[in-house]
Amino acid sequence: MNLTDAKKTNLKRKRRRIIGRGTGSGRGKTAAKGHKGQRARSGYSVGAFFEGGQMPLIRRIPKRGFNKPQKRQFNIVNLSDINDAFEANSIVDVNALKKTGLIKNEFDGIKILGNGNITKPLSVYAHKFSKSAIEKITKNGGKVNILK
Repeated sequence: MNLTDAKKTNLKRKRRRIIGRGTGSGRGKTAAKGHKGQRARSGYSVGAFFEGGQMPLIRRIPKRGFNKPQKRQFNIVNLSDINDAFEANSIVDVNALKKTGLIKNEFDGIKILGNGNITKPLSVYAHKFSKSAIEKITKNGGKVNILK
């Protein structure tokens, strides 16, 4: 292989600026740092959110609310969804709800709400029930089982 065999590539390489090498270079004297001030000093660096000494934005905006660390989150399922997904006299529990796709993620539990009507007797296992859901399930001969 010779130098004549080498192919020309399209690599565009930008040359690094050389600063502080005399006034003839165009970037001598202050070395593109201006005159005086914090930015002209050696070792200059400030945090990403430093605003020049004024009160930072994060401290100007008031803090509101509170997130309770031990708050329980529930998967919410409506009776109308259960009525469509299950046959009469079947057992509705966590695994059955996962298989039908009514719940997708694992939270702390399941809460059954009374939206819609139920026309079949079902055995429903959940962590919480609304009052209307309990009434509608028991009215049609179903059973309400509260899990812990």
